[in-house]
Amino acid sequence: MAFGITREELNQWKQAVTREEIAYLTHYWLDPRFPGAKTVTKVGCANRVKLVDWCVANGLNPAYIHDRPPFPHFDLIGSKQKEILKKEGLWEQLERFHLLD
Repeated sequence: MAFGITREELNQWKQAVTREEIAYLTHYWLDPRFPGAKTVTKVGCANRVKLVDWCVANGLNPAYIHDRPPFPHFDLIGSKQKEILKKEGLWEQLERFHLLD
């Protein structure tokens, strides 16, 4: 279950994904499979080739892409989430969701 974002933020992410941009959306998230995780960043792009290339460039296995048209995405969790958000300069998301060490 996602929470901590607005409908407008979700719609902006969906629009960017549809435009085939690499789009980032961080939100609070609880999943019993990941008891230590409180947030997830969904990295989406409607162009699957572009999303696969993004995964490979960031040392991530593209086999874990969630192929959910029209919004395919990769879920970032934990230290890799923080690393990539920092690399991309997404400081607002890091601060807002208390991901800075």
